[in-house]
Amino acid sequence: MSVRNDDILQALGTVQDPDLHRDLVSLGMIEDLALDGGRVSFTLVLTTAACPLKAELEAQCRAAVGAVAGVTEVEIRTTSRMRKPKDPTADRKALPGVAQVIAIGAGKGGVGKSTVAANLAVALAQTGARVGLLDGDIYGPNLPRMLGVHRQPSQRNNKILPVEAWGLKFMSMGLLVEQGEAVVWRGPMLHGAIKSFLHDVDWGELDYLLVDLPPGTGDVQLSLIQQTFVAGAVVVTTPSTVSIEDAVKAIAMFDKLSVPVLGVIENMSYFTCPNCHTRHDIFNTGAGEARALAMGLTFLGAVPLHPDVRAAGDEGKPVVLSHPDSDYGRALTRIAGHLAQRISIQTVNQALETPDEATVMIAKQRPAP
Repeated sequence: MSVRNDDILQALGTVQDPDLHRDLVSLGMIEDLALDGGRVSFTLVLTTAACPLKAELEAQCRAAVGAVAGVTEVEIRTTSRMRKPKDPTADRKALPGVAQVIAIGAGKGGVGKSTVAANLAVALAQTGARVGLLDGDIYGPNLPRMLGVHRQPSQRNNKILPVEAWGLKFMSMGLLVEQGEAVVWRGPMLHGAIKSFLHDVDWGELDYLLVDLPPGTGDVQLSLIQQTFVAGAVVVTTPSTVSIEDAVKAIAMFDKLSVPVLGVIENMSYFTCPNCHTRHDIFNTGAGEARALAMGLTFLGAVPLHPDVRAAGDEGKPVVLSHPDSDYGRALTRIAGHLAQRISIQTVNQALETPDEATVMIAKQRPAP
């Protein structure tokens, strides 16, 4: 019995993306379908290299196609293609080559936002995604220390080349000033620095550019959002009431600036004693999650408090690399996966809300029968 393209597409049409709740064929995620007798080959195009459901989708595709009468062998090539979001205001210029700009913010300092940003960036890069990390804290640039990078960036063709570390591209004011030197600037100079970091740096082709913002709701946040299209924001908080109250202000700021909040992360959520293994809820564990859900926001996950997290930052090797199998290392890796899911869901849903664009996207990627 000969196998037809229609038979394979019909079988693959039964496999749904669990996040997008649509089948892979209508989403344009099946390409290069080829038949050779009973041998079937095709490409599965994921929405991100950081997709945590990759193995599950591959297995479902293999099972669906393998059940078609006459199929003797199934070859699946898996790749990814980031889809750029649409700016609903159409007045902010996207960065050339950068698919998604994601802001990492917090209402107050001391919640571990930079630590979280560094680990999320490295965790995403470990999946094969092309990742950049921009240190937007001009006054207190801590990321060079946390990534173990202290060399100055070079230039090429009147562009600044970001420094590479742990598989990602990185830029910070801390790479441009002497260690210990204070940056004493007024608002307009901050605006100029952010503009330069965005447009004068050769970021190349990136799936994600994470921007670690300073705490609060000030000039840098406004400058970033004015200078380029920010697809979404992540808000980091601890479970303490003071931290959560300030996180709510940060969420309100992003809402006013038409930047969707992709989710909330509760850092320093709890502490487990290494000797007696007793869990201690130092800052009222779960309060960040409760507030996020009450506001209708996604809770991306909780990260426990542990001395190794601080030590890894001081030593310049994020814990997703130095302690990948620890509770805190696994937590940060899971959160990176959840963040990638949220970005993909938002981007694809935005595209499918525009019928003409959705039709063109599917028509281009759907194999001809």
